[in-house]
Amino acid sequence: MFDIFKCLPFSAAQDPSTLESRLKDLECHFTWDLDSNRSRLITKRDMLEDIGTEEGNLWLGHIYNLQGFIWYKLGDEEKAQRFLTRATGTFRQLKNVDEGLWLVVNFGNLAWLHHLLGEDEQSQDYLSKVDALLREQPSPSQDELHPEICAEKAWTLMKFDKDKRRQAANYFQRALEMQPNMVHWRTSCVIGRVNAHKYSNTDLDQDIWEEMREARELDPDNTYLAALELLIRAKRGDQVNDEAHKLEEKILLNPVSRNSGINVLLKVYRQLGDLDQAIDLAERVLRNHPDNRHLKVCAAHCYRWRILSFMESRPNPSKSMMERAISLHEQAIALYPDGRSLEKKLDLANICAKISGDPPRAYQIYQELLNLDLEPADKQLVYNRYASYLHFNRREPNKSIDYHMKTAEIPVESSIRQSSISKLKRISKQGNNWRCGEIRKFLETLQGDQPE
Repeated sequence: MFDIFKCLPFSAAQDPSTLESRLKDLECHFTWDLDSNRSRLITKRDMLEDIGTEEGNLWLGHIYNLQGFIWYKLGDEEKAQRFLTRATGTFRQLKNVDEGLWLVVNFGNLAWLHHLLGEDEQSQDYLSKVDALLREQPSPSQDELHPEICAEKAWTLMKFDKDKRRQAANYFQRALEMQPNMVHWRTSCVIGRVNAHKYSNTDLDQDIWEEMREARELDPDNTYLAALELLIRAKRGDQVNDEAHKLEEKILLNPVSRNSGINVLLKVYRQLGDLDQAIDLAERVLRNHPDNRHLKVCAAHCYRWRILSFMESRPNPSKSMMERAISLHEQAIALYPDGRSLEKKLDLANICAKISGDPPRAYQIYQELLNLDLEPADKQLVYNRYASYLHFNRREPNKSIDYHMKTAEIPVESSIRQSSISKLKRISKQGNNWRCGEIRKFLETLQGDQPE
């Protein structure tokens, strides 16, 4: 189709309102309704940094694309442009071709970035490049996104927002229907579907099991997928100890990153009740990579699981184990100084609360967190955890109720909020607390404030 915009100088081709209208029609990170909550952005920034940039990672261009968007939202325009430019080069290197539909999202991001920086002529240039790519290679399915765009949107939603994992799996499925030979799309689709299902109390649907088996056959070297399958089977009650040990050796041959699946394998050992093996593996890998912050977090989790399991069965953990657990959590907090340190501080408070000699420190950590100016979702998390701490560790049930109410009052829909509401409902239903009437009225008011 004849493109009048290419034949006119920029000023005549379109006014700013027309440019913005065309930008809004693009398929890219700036138009995908990604939550720009600062805490979430920082968490996702750290997660992407921990994935690693090893050679051969077929999602590397997508990683840089998402990092560019996140850095812009965090206010660093220079880093945003650097990562988006890096994404362009990475896509071309991976595909070994200069132009293709896999650049549409990247060029859309760059069009938006230049517009937001007040560089509308450069923005128009990238818009024209998007138009040319879509015109030269139309989608094989009418009224459908091109599979490359579909797959990147799916991957982004899956990585950015756990509440959109089902939506992400649907986009992957649509991409695969048009281009079924893309193995890494199929693998990611299965991972997304399994992760979307893991908060359910029911077993995996048979069709997901079949998809996972098929993906394992097509992608036998993907250790993350292999670990995920073992975790699901362990939760189902299967004895997968021997397979876990074999996978452990395979994982240790790969570059260390979130993609290797070591964090999932540690959860497999936890599910099997072999926490000593989990600690041994975490420490072994950490000795070989002492500066890897992701591994320090993994090791910290293992020690916390072990200490909590000691508390459930009553024997006290050794002093050296307690000191190691606290040290690893403190190191992890220092390595994630922004958003991701919040959960690690809460984990540290949890450990300190369980250790007979250190309950004052747990209280101190909670008081520091309660006094921070947190975003609503983070405030929910702190209030909810503090409510549990008050109930189980300080034996202050009424104050615990107050903080569950504070959690529920924050109008951000989340599993944390639902957890507090469920606890309040349970207290009300039991009927043996003198505040039952107050709780019922609170819940009725809360329900009345919900949108229909």
